[in-house]
Amino acid sequence: MNGFIFYRGPSVLDGAPIVGVATLTSSNIKTGPKGKGNMVQTWILRADMSPIDASKTGDDSAICGACPHRHSLGGACYVNIGQAPLGIYRAFQRGAYPDYSDLDNRGHTLKVADALAGRGVRLGAYGDPAAIPLDVWREVLQSAAMWTGYTHQARHPNFDKGLLRYCMASADTPKQAQKLRDTGARTFRVKSAGAPLMSGEILCLSDSKGIKCIDCGLCDGANRSAASIAIDVHGSRSSRFDASLGHAQLIARA
Repeated sequence: MNGFIFYRGPSVLDGAPIVGVATLTSSNIKTGPKGKGNMVQTWILRADMSPIDASKTGDDSAICGACPHRHSLGGACYVNIGQAPLGIYRAFQRGAYPDYSDLDNRGHTLKVADALAGRGVRLGAYGDPAAIPLDVWREVLQSAAMWTGYTHQARHPNFDKGLLRYCMASADTPKQAQKLRDTGARTFRVKSAGAPLMSGEILCLSDSKGIKCIDCGLCDGANRSAASIAIDVHGSRSSRFDASLGHAQLIARA
Protein backbone atom coordinates (compact mmCIF):
# COMPACT_ATOMS: atom_id res chain seq x y z
CA MET A 1 0.00 0.00 0.00
CA ASN A 2 1.46 3.34 -1.08
CA GLY A 3 -1.14 5.47 0.65
CA PHE A 4 -4.75 5.84 1.69
CA ILE A 5 -7.59 8.34 2.00
CA PHE A 6 -8.00 9.58 5.56
CA TYR A 7 -10.68 12.21 4.88
CA ARG A 8 -13.33 12.68 2.25
CA GLY A 9 -15.94 15.38 2.78
CA PRO A 10 -16.61 19.13 2.83
CA SER A 11 -13.87 21.68 3.31
CA VAL A 12 -14.02 23.42 6.66
CA LEU A 13 -13.08 26.62 4.81
CA ASP A 14 -15.90 26.82 2.25
CA GLY A 15 -17.81 23.52 2.17
CA ALA A 16 -16.51 22.37 -1.23
CA PRO A 17 -15.69 18.64 -1.67
CA ILE A 18 -12.11 17.79 -0.73
CA VAL A 19 -10.04 14.70 -0.04
CA GLY A 20 -7.14 14.06 2.32
CA VAL A 21 -4.59 11.50 1.12
CA ALA A 22 -1.67 10.13 3.14
CA THR A 23 1.29 8.74 1.19
CA LEU A 24 3.60 6.44 3.11
CA THR A 25 6.87 6.95 1.23
CA SER A 26 8.56 10.15 0.09
CA SER A 27 11.53 11.30 -1.97
CA ASN A 28 11.57 14.75 -0.33
CA ILE A 29 15.11 14.84 1.04
CA LYS A 30 14.44 17.96 3.11
CA THR A 31 11.90 16.19 5.30
CA GLY A 32 13.83 12.93 5.67
CA PRO A 33 15.57 10.03 3.93
CA LYS A 34 14.01 8.73 0.74
CA GLY A 35 11.46 5.95 1.10
CA LYS A 36 9.59 4.63 4.10
CA GLY A 37 12.05 6.19 6.56
CA ASN A 38 10.77 9.61 5.58
CA MET A 39 7.74 11.43 6.97
CA VAL A 40 4.23 10.43 5.91
CA GLN A 41 3.09 13.17 3.53
CA THR A 42 -0.54 14.34 3.63
CA TRP A 43 -2.14 15.98 0.59
CA ILE A 44 -5.30 18.08 0.70
CA LEU A 45 -6.97 18.32 -2.70
CA ARG A 46 -10.25 19.22 -4.34
CA ALA A 47 -12.08 15.93 -4.85
CA ASP A 48 -13.91 17.14 -7.94
CA MET A 49 -11.23 18.84 -10.05
CA SER A 50 -7.51 18.65 -10.67
CA PRO A 51 -5.28 20.93 -8.61
CA ILE A 52 -4.24 22.73 -11.79
CA ASP A 53 -7.85 23.51 -12.71
CA ALA A 54 -8.60 24.54 -9.13
CA SER A 55 -5.67 26.91 -9.14
CA LYS A 56 -6.62 28.44 -12.49
CA THR A 57 -10.21 29.11 -11.43
CA GLY A 58 -9.50 30.16 -7.84
CA ASP A 59 -11.38 27.14 -6.53
CA ASP A 60 -8.24 26.18 -4.62
CA SER A 61 -9.70 28.40 -1.88
CA ALA A 62 -11.32 25.19 -0.60
CA ILE A 63 -7.91 23.81 0.29
CA CYS A 64 -5.76 26.93 0.73
CA GLY A 65 -8.22 29.54 1.96
CA ALA A 66 -6.96 33.03 1.21
CA CYS A 67 -3.27 32.21 1.55
CA PRO A 68 -1.50 35.08 -0.24
CA HIS A 69 0.97 32.67 -1.81
CA ARG A 70 -1.62 30.81 -3.92
CA HIS A 71 -0.72 30.69 -7.60
CA SER A 72 -4.27 31.84 -8.40
CA LEU A 73 -3.44 35.09 -6.56
CA GLY A 74 -0.12 35.48 -8.35
CA GLY A 75 1.68 34.32 -5.22
CA ALA A 76 5.03 32.75 -4.44
CA CYS A 77 4.02 29.24 -3.28
CA TYR A 78 6.98 26.92 -3.88
CA VAL A 79 4.81 23.87 -4.64
CA ASN A 80 4.86 22.80 -8.29
CA ILE A 81 1.18 21.90 -8.62
CA GLY A 82 1.74 20.04 -11.89
CA GLN A 83 4.06 17.53 -10.23
CA ALA A 84 3.25 15.75 -6.96
CA PRO A 85 -0.22 17.26 -6.30
CA LEU A 86 -1.39 16.45 -9.83
CA GLY A 87 0.08 12.96 -9.60
CA ILE A 88 -1.66 12.31 -6.29
CA TYR A 89 -4.95 13.58 -7.71
CA ARG A 90 -4.69 11.35 -10.79
CA ALA A 91 -3.93 8.33 -8.60
CA PHE A 92 -6.94 9.20 -6.44
CA GLN A 93 -9.12 9.38 -9.56
CA ARG A 94 -7.89 5.93 -10.63
CA GLY A 95 -8.88 4.50 -7.26
CA ALA A 96 -5.28 3.85 -6.25
CA TYR A 97 -5.88 4.90 -2.66
CA PRO A 98 -8.37 2.97 -0.53
CA ASP A 99 -10.44 4.68 2.13
CA TYR A 100 -8.82 3.73 5.39
CA SER A 101 -12.15 2.64 6.83
CA ASP A 102 -12.19 -0.11 4.18
CA LEU A 103 -8.89 -1.60 5.32
CA ASP A 104 -8.49 -4.32 7.90
CA ASN A 105 -5.85 -6.47 9.50
CA ARG A 106 -6.79 -10.12 9.87
CA GLY A 107 -10.44 -9.19 9.77
CA HIS A 108 -10.24 -6.32 12.25
CA THR A 109 -10.84 -2.73 11.19
CA LEU A 110 -7.93 -0.50 12.18
CA LYS A 111 -7.88 3.15 13.08
CA VAL A 112 -5.92 5.68 11.05
CA ALA A 113 -3.77 6.20 14.14
CA ASP A 114 -2.66 2.55 13.95
CA ALA A 115 -1.44 2.95 10.37
CA LEU A 116 0.69 5.93 11.34
CA ALA A 117 1.90 4.76 14.76
CA GLY A 118 5.50 5.74 15.33
CA ARG A 119 5.74 7.67 12.07
CA GLY A 120 6.52 11.31 11.42
CA VAL A 121 3.62 13.07 9.68
CA ARG A 122 3.72 16.18 7.52
CA LEU A 123 0.39 18.01 7.66
CA GLY A 124 -0.27 19.52 4.27
CA ALA A 125 2.49 18.68 1.81
CA TYR A 126 -0.04 20.53 -0.36
CA GLY A 127 -3.10 22.31 0.98
CA ASP A 128 -3.79 23.93 4.35
CA PRO A 129 -4.51 21.56 7.27
CA ALA A 130 -7.31 23.91 8.39
CA ALA A 131 -9.44 22.66 5.48
CA ILE A 132 -9.83 19.30 7.27
CA PRO A 133 -11.75 18.99 10.59
CA LEU A 134 -9.59 19.11 13.70
CA ASP A 135 -11.00 15.82 15.02
CA VAL A 136 -9.60 14.07 11.93
CA TRP A 137 -6.11 15.42 12.62
CA ARG A 138 -6.36 14.37 16.25
CA GLU A 139 -7.00 10.81 15.12
CA VAL A 140 -4.26 10.91 12.49
CA LEU A 141 -1.67 12.16 14.99
CA GLN A 142 -2.80 10.15 18.00
CA SER A 143 0.06 7.66 17.76
CA ALA A 144 2.49 9.61 15.56
CA ALA A 145 6.06 9.99 16.74
CA MET A 146 6.23 13.60 15.53
CA TRP A 147 4.66 15.96 13.02
CA THR A 148 5.05 19.30 11.29
CA GLY A 149 2.31 21.60 10.06
CA TYR A 150 1.58 25.16 8.95
CA THR A 151 -1.65 27.11 8.54
CA HIS A 152 -2.37 30.47 6.97
CA GLN A 153 -5.99 30.44 8.22
CA ALA A 154 -5.73 31.86 11.74
CA ARG A 155 -8.03 34.73 10.76
CA HIS A 156 -10.52 32.63 8.78
CA PRO A 157 -14.03 32.76 10.32
CA ASN A 158 -14.23 28.94 10.31
CA PHE A 159 -10.79 28.38 11.81
CA ASP A 160 -10.57 26.04 14.80
CA LYS A 161 -7.93 27.51 17.11
CA GLY A 162 -7.26 24.03 18.47
CA LEU A 163 -5.29 23.38 15.30
CA LEU A 164 -2.54 25.68 16.60
CA ARG A 165 -1.53 22.89 18.98
CA TYR A 166 -0.42 20.96 15.92
CA CYS A 167 0.45 23.67 13.38
CA MET A 168 2.63 26.73 13.18
CA ALA A 169 0.72 29.92 12.38
CA SER A 170 2.11 31.16 9.07
CA ALA A 171 3.03 34.85 8.91
CA ASP A 172 4.38 37.04 6.13
CA THR A 173 5.49 40.13 8.05
CA PRO A 174 6.92 40.79 11.51
CA LYS A 175 3.71 42.62 12.44
CA GLN A 176 1.58 39.62 11.52
CA ALA A 177 3.92 37.30 13.41
CA GLN A 178 3.82 39.40 16.56
CA LYS A 179 0.02 39.58 16.55
CA LEU A 180 -0.19 35.81 16.23
CA ARG A 181 2.43 35.22 18.91
CA ASP A 182 0.51 37.52 21.26
CA THR A 183 -2.34 34.99 21.10
CA GLY A 184 -0.02 32.17 22.22
CA ALA A 185 0.69 30.74 18.77
CA ARG A 186 4.12 29.80 17.53
CA THR A 187 4.78 31.24 14.09
CA PHE A 188 6.50 30.25 10.88
CA ARG A 189 7.44 33.38 8.98
CA VAL A 190 8.58 33.57 5.37
CA LYS A 191 10.96 36.48 4.95
CA SER A 192 13.02 38.06 2.21
CA ALA A 193 16.58 36.77 1.93
CA GLY A 194 18.85 38.77 4.19
CA ALA A 195 16.00 40.26 6.27
CA PRO A 196 16.74 40.11 10.02
CA LEU A 197 15.15 37.69 12.45
CA MET A 198 12.71 38.89 15.07
CA SER A 199 13.32 38.41 18.76
CA GLY A 200 12.23 34.89 19.67
CA GLU A 201 12.81 33.51 16.16
CA ILE A 202 15.40 31.15 14.77
CA LEU A 203 16.16 30.33 11.15
CA CYS A 204 14.77 27.02 9.87
CA LEU A 205 17.35 24.41 10.86
CA SER A 206 17.03 22.68 7.52
CA ASP A 207 18.26 25.83 5.82
CA SER A 208 20.81 26.90 8.42
CA LYS A 209 22.24 23.53 9.48
CA GLY A 210 20.95 20.96 7.00
CA ILE A 211 18.91 19.11 9.64
CA LYS A 212 16.03 17.13 8.17
CA CYS A 213 12.49 17.88 9.37
CA ILE A 214 12.05 14.35 10.73
CA ASP A 215 15.10 14.87 12.97
CA CYS A 216 14.15 18.42 14.00
CA GLY A 217 10.41 18.47 14.64
CA LEU A 218 10.31 22.06 15.88
CA CYS A 219 7.44 23.00 13.54
CA ASP A 220 4.79 21.22 15.61
CA GLY A 221 2.85 24.25 16.76
CA ALA A 222 2.07 24.91 20.41
CA ASN A 223 2.80 21.26 21.19
CA ARG A 224 6.01 22.58 22.77
CA SER A 225 7.53 25.76 24.18
CA ALA A 226 10.20 26.80 21.72
CA ALA A 227 11.26 29.62 19.45
CA SER A 228 9.22 30.52 16.42
CA ILE A 229 10.74 29.74 13.02
CA ALA A 230 11.61 31.92 10.03
CA ILE A 231 12.73 30.87 6.56
CA ASP A 232 13.98 32.75 3.52
CA VAL A 233 11.52 32.72 0.64
CA HIS A 234 12.47 30.00 -1.81
CA GLY A 235 11.29 28.17 -4.91
CA SER A 236 10.91 29.08 -8.57
CA ARG A 237 8.29 31.75 -7.79
CA SER A 238 10.19 33.46 -4.96
CA SER A 239 10.49 36.71 -6.94
CA ARG A 240 6.71 37.12 -6.49
CA PHE A 241 6.90 37.07 -2.70
CA ASP A 242 6.60 40.80 -1.92
CA ALA A 243 3.90 41.40 -4.52
CA SER A 244 1.83 38.49 -3.21
CA LEU A 245 1.33 40.12 0.19
CA GLY A 246 -0.99 42.69 -1.28
CA HIS A 247 -3.44 39.93 -2.18
CA ALA A 248 -3.91 38.63 1.38
CA GLN A 249 -7.61 38.73 2.19
CA LEU A 250 -7.70 37.23 5.66
CA ILE A 251 -4.40 38.40 7.11
CA ALA A 252 -3.91 42.11 6.68
CA ARG A 253 -0.64 43.38 5.28
CA ALA A 254 1.58 45.10 7.84
